[in-house]
Amino acid sequence: MSILSYKKQKPEGKFDTIVIGSGPGGLASAAILAKEGKRVLVLERHYEPGGFTHTFKRKDYEWDVGIHYLGSDFNRKNSFLHALLKYITQTPIQWEDMGEVYDRIKIGNKEFHFVRGKEAFKEKMTAYFPNESAAIDKYIDLVHELEKSSKLYYAEKLLPSFLSKIIGGYMRRKFVRFSQKTTLEVLKSLTKDEMLIAVLSGQFGDYGLTPSQSSFAMHAMLFKHYLYGACYPVGGASIIAEEIGKMITNHGGAVYTNAEVKEVVLEGKKAIGVKMLNGEIIYAQNIISNTGFTNTYTKLFSESDIVKHKLQNQIPSCGASVAHMSLYIGLKQTAAELNLPKANYWLYNSPDYDNAMKSYAEDPMNAAIPVVYISYPSAKDPNFGKKHPGKATIEIVTLVSYDLFSAWENKKWKKRGDDYEELKEFFAQKLLKKLYEVHPELDGKIDYYELSTPVTTKHFSNYLTGEIYGLNHTPERFDARNLKPETPIKNFYMTGQDIVSCGFAGALIGGVLTASKIGGIKIGKKIIKENTST
Repeated sequence: MSILSYKKQKPEGKFDTIVIGSGPGGLASAAILAKEGKRVLVLERHYEPGGFTHTFKRKDYEWDVGIHYLGSDFNRKNSFLHALLKYITQTPIQWEDMGEVYDRIKIGNKEFHFVRGKEAFKEKMTAYFPNESAAIDKYIDLVHELEKSSKLYYAEKLLPSFLSKIIGGYMRRKFVRFSQKTTLEVLKSLTKDEMLIAVLSGQFGDYGLTPSQSSFAMHAMLFKHYLYGACYPVGGASIIAEEIGKMITNHGGAVYTNAEVKEVVLEGKKAIGVKMLNGEIIYAQNIISNTGFTNTYTKLFSESDIVKHKLQNQIPSCGASVAHMSLYIGLKQTAAELNLPKANYWLYNSPDYDNAMKSYAEDPMNAAIPVVYISYPSAKDPNFGKKHPGKATIEIVTLVSYDLFSAWENKKWKKRGDDYEELKEFFAQKLLKKLYEVHPELDGKIDYYELSTPVTTKHFSNYLTGEIYGLNHTPERFDARNLKPETPIKNFYMTGQDIVSCGFAGALIGGVLTASKIGGIKIGKKIIKENTST
């Protein structure tokens, strides 16, 4: 992909659509519209495109920042997600299957494996919980019911406002029946076994809310995404943005980095362009924001326009999702030599996730870290050794309050002072200790490690409190009627993970919906048709 820097070269000519932000949703919208013959300009404030799909390097190592694994639908030729990504990438992404076991849930000293395939999963869970087979069967049934109901829920987001008022309630009805219950409510209606409830909700870190807070809709969509296994992009996550970017530029569009938009330019209640940080105005027929609802309606409009058009009312009251810390680890041996697995670890101290999170929030310096996720990218990617011979990497992620690091939010990256570095080292050691609990053989073998905090996430992603999943996935979030591409501002649209749900797949679906809304075309049918004809 030919990436251009706004600092060195300015966009030329006329554009049909400007996309603010180059995360997966923005890139997907841009690629689809570019294939429809529209000239699209993508503006990214960061020096790398791709949002949470990009990777970074230190010394001779490379790590992901967001995509640690994806559901096997991306690797299944008859699935919509596989067809979608094939449709918007110049060269199809190759996927590495993660094997029979993709997630390992460790609660205290007990370990439970998530295995691919509906029947295999049922069998495995029933082996762990022989008296709960009926509850496990019902749980899987509910997950599939939710998935079926989601299609009309998504489609309703494309309806004009007047039509949504008439039939929107009917289209959302079945989905809302699930989404307005918490994960814990649903699971408790199926079983009284607290350990089974904890195991079934053991992936909650993938959306950042404990079972008592999260909407069952979010949990079910996440679980279904991985039910038939998991995969990883060959060559690393950054190849995804690279190939989508090629599709955009090869169809006459442009992707710019170091290109921060100051505000959307309005003419009355109609968007006509964007004003850059340097004051330059770039005009286009349509403007798309991929920066999230909160960022968009607090940062991308002038104060007078926010007040005049009551844009603050567009921000849902569910709040922002959780922030996180990531520990990036490098080792001077290969994944094979170290016997590193492909399957992830989820580490918990007890099945009472809510109390563990509460204790941690009240005293993060002394309380046990309640959830730890461990990923092994060098073991998942068969091409890692070609780029980084003799090396291996591990990533450890945990949730944390932004407030713990907010004192340094206005300090420059890499220059936040000794106190900040000491706090980082404190948590790095705590996370390393968790690693050694499951991999004692790695103690003494680590060559490099670096901790990333919420203020660094804010620095690069521009989210207000370093959140990684956009809006909170509470029941309230899924009842918000304005989380759709259309906005009160004419020719101004939203896209990305706030439209449907968090994560790479959710952001892509948001991109499809936005492109469909702007183009007035049935993109889904086009994607499926192209996939079945090749």
